[in-house]
Amino acid sequence: MAEPTKRVTFYVVGFFVAIIVLFWAYVTIALTWSYSSGERAGFLQKMSAKGWVCKTWEGELSLIAIPGAAPEKFLFSVRDPAVASLVEASMGKRVTLHYEQHKGLPTTCFGETEYFVVGLKEVTP
Repeated sequence: MAEPTKRVTFYVVGFFVAIIVLFWAYVTIALTWSYSSGERAGFLQKMSAKGWVCKTWEGELSLIAIPGAAPEKFLFSVRDPAVASLVEASMGKRVTLHYEQHKGLPTTCFGETEYFVVGLKEVTP
């Protein structure tokens, strides 16, 4: 009588392990494969560590607008602490941010936006 119970337990555990492995594979692919990449130029306005459980670096870049036009903001996330310190050191300066867009991330534990800054270059006037 114990044999069918062991078999059912094995299948249930196997099912949950398969779900966890598939979720892990999906997140790994979503974080390593970028949908697009590019650069945005403007003035760094804000950088902060946010989150209750998952602390992420979130920032705001004021894009250089045409005079008289409403200013546009580019919201971004930073995953690398070294890049986050570079961004913080460049606050208030005109910079060019190199970013990668990662679509389909399942939670905000990786960042509140889908734009992840991977590099920074200060623009000298």
